[in-house]
Amino acid sequence: MLFLIFTVIMLNVIAYFIPKRISKIEILATSLFASYLQVNTDVILDLKYDLYGYFSKGPDWAAFIYILGIYPAINVIFLNYYPYRKQLNKQALYILLWSALAMLYEKLFILSGTFYLNGWKHIYSVLTYPVLYIMLMLFHKTITKYVKESKL
Repeated sequence: MLFLIFTVIMLNVIAYFIPKRISKIEILATSLFASYLQVNTDVILDLKYDLYGYFSKGPDWAAFIYILGIYPAINVIFLNYYPYRKQLNKQALYILLWSALAMLYEKLFILSGTFYLNGWKHIYSVLTYPVLYIMLMLFHKTITKYVKESKL
């Protein structure tokens, strides 16, 4: 639990103090999207199929530490430094590095006892994390487009 709390504090301090390249409305919209996606995924994969979970089996209020403490901060940091104007291979590398970092943290949370696997295989995470980061980036691009259109 201490590792989880340390991670939440560290990520939120970073997300708060980094120079922002994205607007507040983009942060809000993409954070809500990331949380929505995460909660719906957990309802299906955690609660319905019990493939993984937080702390112990079934619904757990402590899971909100992950939902509210980690995912919005990761969203802000990931999108803030996303290399939109770089070549596709640099964008792919950025996504792969973030996916590798997510895999590392997944393993550390398992070791800390705040996250468990129950049928979920690590290969699923290897395949899933890049897709999730791409979805987040594409949603951000859509929101950015809508914000620009609304200013016309």
